[in-house]
Amino acid sequence: MLRLIFTTDDLVRTTVAPTADPLWEVVLGGSRLRDRDHPPTFHEWALEVRKKLDSRSPAVRVLHLLSPAPDLLTPPESAAGLEPGLAALRTTPEGRVRSQLIRFGPLPEWAKPLATGDRRAVAVLAEMMRYLHSRLVAPYSEVIRESVNADRARRARDLVDGGVHGLLAGLGPYARWRSPVLEVDHPEDRELPLRGRGLRLVPSYFGRFRACTLEDPAAPPVLVYPLADTDRWRGAAARSLDALLGPTRSAVLECARTGAGTTELARRVGTSPASVSRHTGVLRAAGLLRTSRYGTQTVHSLTGLGESLLGGHPG
Repeated sequence: MLRLIFTTDDLVRTTVAPTADPLWEVVLGGSRLRDRDHPPTFHEWALEVRKKLDSRSPAVRVLHLLSPAPDLLTPPESAAGLEPGLAALRTTPEGRVRSQLIRFGPLPEWAKPLATGDRRAVAVLAEMMRYLHSRLVAPYSEVIRESVNADRARRARDLVDGGVHGLLAGLGPYARWRSPVLEVDHPEDRELPLRGRGLRLVPSYFGRFRACTLEDPAAPPVLVYPLADTDRWRGAAARSLDALLGPTRSAVLECARTGAGTTELARRVGTSPASVSRHTGVLRAAGLLRTSRYGTQTVHSLTGLGESLLGGHPG
């Protein structure tokens, strides 16, 4: 169990990342790929990636070796994007590289240059992470982005309804909020006082089983949590629904799976908010969609009938 200990300043400085972290997605995508049985959301992804990625390649071997302790592979700078993250990885101090690798005990011969902090080996590691990102993550960036947007809408509702306490309480089942402590399922039993630094919450499309954090207590506090299955967007509605509802209306219904406001639906579907308002009105009158208000925000989501209609037409 990991216990994150908050002060009042930490509550004020707690934020939700606007996007998934590219290097964390590489690490967690690699772990997801090693699963023997994939849920439906990841079945097609795993088949496609395995066709493009040789499991015996050096990049895959390095990822398997280092992902159990991902501090080296996920520098805080990757919050700003792939390139800043890779630049930070390339310039990791030699002592930090050695301290990260020493925990693995005897290393295979091919990994020993990394353990010495060899700059060329670290640069190669960064390029391996770029290559893995291009195979595991980049081709699915739209699906990841839309899924994270759905999660952010959920977190925004929690924040509006319950403040930061509501936001933290909404992180279950991976965490439990008992003010001033956030208890997180973790393989080790340890405490992490935040000491006024706040906590950065990062949604992960490929996350599995439990939330993740860095091992280094001096690093900027981060909690990378798996998206709920209902927030993982899988693409456009099936064409049979296009014939029934019309392409725009079926797209509006599909994109409302995870709950979204009018403007967000318009962006996802690629039409105007006025057009979306007309379509949501028709879908609501047909009993397929409900519209709720959270403060000043309007959120459209599926009714049970709408879920049943899409149930036979997964994206």
